[in-house]
Order: sequence, then C-alpha cells, then structure tokens
Amino acid sequence: MDLDLPQLHALAAAVDEGSFDAAARVLSVTPSAVSQRIKALEATAGQVLLLRGKPVQITEVGQAYLRLARQITALTSELGATTGRPDARPVVALAVNGDSLGTWVLPALAPLAGETCFDIRREDQDHSAALLRQGVVMAAITTAARPVQGCRVSRLGVMRYRPMASPAYVARWLPDGPTLDALAAAPLLVFDRRDELQDTYLRRRTRRRLDPPRHHIPSTADFGTAVRLGMGWGMLPEEQSADAEHAGDLVDIDPGRHVDVALNWQQWSLRTVALDRTADAIRAAARVHLRRR
Repeated sequence: MDLDLPQLHALAAAVDEGSFDAAARVLSVTPSAVSQRIKALEATAGQVLLLRGKPVQITEVGQAYLRLARQITALTSELGATTGRPDARPVVALAVNGDSLGTWVLPALAPLAGETCFDIRREDQDHSAALLRQGVVMAAITTAARPVQGCRVSRLGVMRYRPMASPAYVARWLPDGPTLDALAAAPLLVFDRRDELQDTYLRRRTRRRLDPPRHHIPSTADFGTAVRLGMGWGMLPEEQSADAEHAGDLVDIDPGRHVDVALNWQQWSLRTVALDRTADAIRAAARVHLRRR
C-alpha cells in the first residue's frame, strides 16, 4: 500500500484542529486541498477514516492511520533536531488528568520546554487511554493498567483524594459531621460530568446512592477555590489542599476516609529521544509527589 505523507498530515491536522478549514490554515493550503487529500487517503484505505461533523471524528479504522501519521511526524522531527535544523523541535502530545496537570506535571515538564514542544490534552484519568488508542496522543497518565495496543505501561503511584470543605461550610452544613442526612443535603462540587470521585466517596461512606445538590467547576484551580469559598465540599488531592489546610482555610470533613487513584504512564512502544526524556521526567516527579500506596 502506497501512503502519501501530505495525506497523512492532512488527516492529523483535521483531527487536531477539528475541521478542514482550520486544518487548511495550519497546513497553509485550501480547505479543498485538505478534503481532497483525505478523500484520496480514504480511497487508498478503502474505508471512511473521518466522520465529517463539528468537530470531525476519527473512525476506528482511521485511528491506525492517525497513529502512523503521529509516528512519522515524531521521527522526522527527531531526525531534524539530530541533524541540526534550527526550526526542528519534536512535539510530544500527552493526555494528562486535570489534577496532575494542576499540581506536579507542569513543573516536571518545564525543564524540557526549551527543547521539546508539548501538546497537552487535559482528560480524565479514567478516559485518557482512549486518546492513546485513537492516536491523538503518544503518551498518557491514566488509570488503565493494561497497555493499549502498541504501547507500554509503567506504574506511577497513587494520588490520594480527601473530602475537604471550608470551616464555615462545615459549620453550616455538617455541624454534626458527615451523617447520612447531612451528606444527602449538603451541596458538593464536581469537576465535570465524568468526575466520579465525590460519588465514590459517598457510596463508600453511606452504602447508598445519594444525589445532593452539585456545582460543576471544570478547572482544577477554580475547583479548589470554590471549596475554599464554601460553595460545596469536594475531593481534593493532597498536593492541592495541604497549604490551605495548614492555614486553616480547609478542613477534612471525614478524617481517615479517602479515595486513592492509582496512576500509570502509558506511551508508544516506538521510542524517540523526546518521548523517553518526557517519560523519565514524569516518572521522577511521580516518585516525589505520588504515594507508593
């Protein structure tokens, strides 16, 4: 099968940018050219690779072609950097959960920013492996311990979450502690519709399914701020809550109770220098910031 590099680049750009028009701007060609290249690639594959929508969606067959496009780009970027091209800088696409991104991951990656460009996709740790499977990213911090096809996996450690609230919130909503009746009525915070941490704690604590009022705060920093402001209680990682707890701005509403999330690092089996350096930096930081168990 003869594969055309501009066609593969058009496929990757369309997925990254969400539309043929946006991909055309990135590639400095017309939207018609992007469409023609992808149609030609689909003709070669004999199957539909992209679902035309807003945004476009990669099909299951298209995922293999997208991974190939990423791998070729990674290898050619590394070759350019090795041969001294001043404009060549490898791009490492990562899927990282919001809490890791907002606490320990960025400081780990910062020393590499002068030699590597990072394309970070924020994604829940329970769903980030799907981006690896689709070929959207080349590595991910994920709860998935079973390696995605074409990837290898290593354990990072455990991120511990505790139910936290402001002292004023506790006085108003939980004066007698986290009783069943109090937890059923007390407002809570969730990160987004995929965030199950608070409900996991409630099920373990009460052995029941409760549906208290909830606020959706889809930002790690703003989520912590909302807890401190007394909008609701929420499960916060130790790294995020430690300083505020020490200052008396946050309290653990149920000492001794927590939810542990085991995190793993998955990356392509195809190795590049930039990806290996990224993996080393992530694993070194995880040894410092995550629990062993």
